[in-house]
Amino acid sequence: MLEQWFGLTERSTSARTEIIAGITTFLTMAYIIFVNPEILSTTGMDRNAVFVATCLAAALGSAVMGLFANWPIGMAPGMGLNAFFAFTVVAGMGFTWQQALGAVFISGIIFLILSVTGIRRWLIEGIPKSMRSAIAAGIGMFLGLIALKTAGIVVPSEPTLVTLGDMTQPTVLLAIAGFFLIAALDALRVRGAILIGILAVTIVSIGLGVSQFGGIVSMPPSIAPTFLQLDIIGALGFGIVHVVLVMVLVEVFDATGTLIGVAKRAGLLTEGPTHTNKGLSRALMADSTAIVAGSLLGTSSTTAYVESASGVQAGGRTGLTALTVAVLFLLAMFLAPLAGSVPAYATAPALLYVATLMLRELTEVQWTDITDAAPAALTALMMPFTYSIANGLAFGFISYAALKLLTGRAREVHPATWVVAVLFVIRFAFFAEA
Repeated sequence: MLEQWFGLTERSTSARTEIIAGITTFLTMAYIIFVNPEILSTTGMDRNAVFVATCLAAALGSAVMGLFANWPIGMAPGMGLNAFFAFTVVAGMGFTWQQALGAVFISGIIFLILSVTGIRRWLIEGIPKSMRSAIAAGIGMFLGLIALKTAGIVVPSEPTLVTLGDMTQPTVLLAIAGFFLIAALDALRVRGAILIGILAVTIVSIGLGVSQFGGIVSMPPSIAPTFLQLDIIGALGFGIVHVVLVMVLVEVFDATGTLIGVAKRAGLLTEGPTHTNKGLSRALMADSTAIVAGSLLGTSSTTAYVESASGVQAGGRTGLTALTVAVLFLLAMFLAPLAGSVPAYATAPALLYVATLMLRELTEVQWTDITDAAPAALTALMMPFTYSIANGLAFGFISYAALKLLTGRAREVHPATWVVAVLFVIRFAFFAEA
């Protein structure tokens, strides 16, 4: 049944490999079930209900991605969009969390329409080949920064922005050891090297008393305080229009950038127009549907997770990987203490290792053509330095269109690129605070 549904042989994989990849992806993105409730509860939302909504939204989104699109990409409420939801829309602009959920719902419907009509796919076709590679590399750099920050290897610094952390801390040393272990095992072609590294750091950490074993089972709380509590009518009022616009822009390009970057790493994208990539079309539909479902459950926008790259590196090539992620998120509702036993610095080495591999994509950029090279470099650099995939895409698109225009090569620019560049210019000009 698994072979018929997912085509395991066709993609040179096995059920065992896919399950290991799914577990690996889950462990690298499981932090969201703790971080998302922490952020959204600042708006007055019930923390326990958000915890359940987060698990359900991630499970539903990942299941749709796996069963419908057959891609190894996990879904969950997105970092960045949850902060925008809580700190900008609610705390900064004074909207209620119910209205903010309504805005998420509306943005999801718009997102779904863009996907169904093919407009989103048309937009994607405007991404030049060199920038596709830069997107993958930029996501890798972004992933690397997250990993280094999580491990405590890189810390904030007032005079230099960032600096080296305390290299004598046990958590830092454990993260470094985990990275070396993963890299060595992968070099030796040991299957599941990333998962082994994560589990090894976790076990050693608990054994040394650096982290605690949180238990195994707990009953899930009620989702009633957030379920179907969105205020769509309130979200339709004047003033929240630009909130929806920003949500749509970020959802389109964050999710699209992640899908392209991870899928490229998995070898699931073929050369040519994106309409020939049936898997991509279905993946776009899957993450569009997940946003609407998440707003109904009571959480901010659900999106494709860049951490899925760790599962791809572990061998994940089909939707069975995503389905495994979905099952684990469902179990996480009952096994929250156990899932919480994996410390963040145990998953950081996995993310850092994947980042080093994704940076290889930079070799495919046309460095001899500055009108291709400069936008590609800006795309990759701005993602980690602005802590936003969307900002990286914005700088890339705008600079690509501008340089082609200024050098008399405007005809080389796909119409979609002009549209996207203008939209991002409008975003920076009028909605810079978002």
